Amino acid sequence: MEPFIVSARKYRPLTFKDVVGQQAITNTLENAIKNNHLAQALLFTGPRGVGKTTCARILAKKINEQATNTEVEDDFAFNVFELDAASNNSVDDIRSLIEQVRIPPQVGKYKVYIIDEVHMLSQAAFNAFLKTLEEPPTHAIFILATTEKHKIIPTILSRCQIFDFKRITVLSAKDHLKYIAEQEGVNAEDDALHVIAQKADGAMRDALSIYDRVVSFAGKELTRQAVTENLNVLDYDIYFKVTDLLIENKIPDVLIEFNSVLSKGFDGQHFINGLASHFRDLLVAKDNATVQLLEVGDNAKKQYLEQANKVELSFLITAIDKANNCDLQYKTSKNQRLLVELCLMQLASITFSDVKKKAVTL
Repeated sequence: MEPFIVSARKYRPLTFKDVVGQQAITNTLENAIKNNHLAQALLFTGPRGVGKTTCARILAKKINEQATNTEVEDDFAFNVFELDAASNNSVDDIRSLIEQVRIPPQVGKYKVYIIDEVHMLSQAAFNAFLKTLEEPPTHAIFILATTEKHKIIPTILSRCQIFDFKRITVLSAKDHLKYIAEQEGVNAEDDALHVIAQKADGAMRDALSIYDRVVSFAGKELTRQAVTENLNVLDYDIYFKVTDLLIENKIPDVLIEFNSVLSKGFDGQHFINGLASHFRDLLVAKDNATVQLLEVGDNAKKQYLEQANKVELSFLITAIDKANNCDLQYKTSKNQRLLVELCLMQLASITFSDVKKKAVTL
């Protein structure tokens, strides 16, 4: 039995073209290498799981390939040194690194030092590193990576060329998951991959971890229902149903639906927060100019467009405001269930006066 390799490792990009969602940065780095315009100290900063360390490794290999005009298959592993600053954060660790920097590479042109989680270095370690970072030997290139740029002292930042990595969009993450599913022979629904991409919250590594977990649960047939069940997220069908009940002023039915959500173990704040997001999605679905802001699958998009036609704009604006206020008050409320129920009753009453006016005119 072959050992299982997680998707985040198995499908880790090997070239800049494979990196998801960071095209501006990868293009800049490729051009810098091609034009011999690469700084000797680089800082990669951004959220977790967006490709900072991956890009650092690709860059480290690419630098020597370009400098020596060798084939891609040639290995420059001996020229790349990785230091985890989370566990090697003392001044002695940095002094040891500085001693190594002085020795030129035996193969290739550059020695590349990747320092991950660089914000974890101690103050003394940062100070010991300053001079080397400002005037490194011609054969040395430093790539620093961090999720918390604000913790790095300004004197280090001023010596680096800074690259800000952005969060991966839901669409980019979904497309990459679709590619992996095809490679693995998994029949995945578009909506199922969208749920995973949204749950990952901009981190590609998290998306791949969630994907592995869900495939272990569901097997080769990945459905939206299996994903929502495994990840314990509220299916958007519930929000469509609740919204229909609200615009029909069916207060008892809305309260029964909310009770069924609570009985499944979901938090009241999670429900009301999701309902506010649902109203927001309906709002953007009402106008052709803003439909592109709807980050959902194709099937869900049709449902949003259908329900958006049934709901008045004034209802949605008032509903978002009330749901958002309920979300803000939730933590401080003494009776949290009653707070959400009161909010739902108010939401179901927004169009009640309009219904009464129509009845009177008839």
